[in-house]
Amino acid sequence: MNQWELQLMVIPAIIFIFIFSYIPMYGIIMAFKDYNIFKGIAESPWAGWKHFNMFFTAPEFSQVMRNTLVISFLKFFIGFPAPIILALMLNEVRHMFFKRVVQTVSYLPHFISWVIVAGFVGSLLSTDNGSLNIALEKVGAIDEPISFLSIPKYFWAILVTTNVWKEIGFGSIVYLAAIAGVDQQLYEAAALDGASRFKQIYLITIPSILPVILIFMILAIGNLLNAGFEDILLLGSNPVVRDVADVLDTYVYRRGIQHSLFSYATAVGLFKAIISVALLTMANLLSRRAGSSLW
Repeated sequence: MNQWELQLMVIPAIIFIFIFSYIPMYGIIMAFKDYNIFKGIAESPWAGWKHFNMFFTAPEFSQVMRNTLVISFLKFFIGFPAPIILALMLNEVRHMFFKRVVQTVSYLPHFISWVIVAGFVGSLLSTDNGSLNIALEKVGAIDEPISFLSIPKYFWAILVTTNVWKEIGFGSIVYLAAIAGVDQQLYEAAALDGASRFKQIYLITIPSILPVILIFMILAIGNLLNAGFEDILLLGSNPVVRDVADVLDTYVYRRGIQHSLFSYATAVGLFKAIISVALLTMANLLSRRAGSSLW
């Protein structure tokens, strides 16, 4: 069958990916060189594993890796199931107007820039007329305003909560679509057998959308080292919380852009990419045993 029309439609996407994803991979060579901006990548002297060794022996290595892993795992274990739970809850709502309102309100934060979200969170938690401090003072929970964004022990909770609030609605779209495709006769048969709504969710809905859940879980595991960049850079801009806010992406930004250590930053970024690919491959192999995988 002649499919040249379809193939022609794919060509622009292939060109786009080749230009912006494959050609820039040439820059990975910088991780193995002492890059000089005046000499260029090709003429800069080779450095071997020098920059990798510098990172592994750096005083901040353990701190950066700890923050990256803790924030990533918190986002995974809290942020990953949140859209699934919301989708299951919305599927049980029978009042269509209320359901549409909840869906719209939960989707909107995804389309708001992190700059605006960070400003909103900063105003909410501000010691000067911040809504949260006012509410806590009114109920007698605190005697004076708390500067939440300046206290390290609160940072992870604020970051994860903000991420869940921003992405939970948009993330539930796929799961709602998957739930909509479940055969309704299964629910009718279960109801005739006396199954409660909770049992129908547990025995029918979740197993039916499990392949979709596994696919997104594989992608989430592959992104475990992507603890975040914009959200952490904006919410963790206070130097006081750097000990708990500095992750691989912000570390690369500081060392590579602010301190012009381009080769060093490239080496750190390459290390992160290799670990991410290994995690993605491992997650796919484990998921394949459950009957669903990316490849």
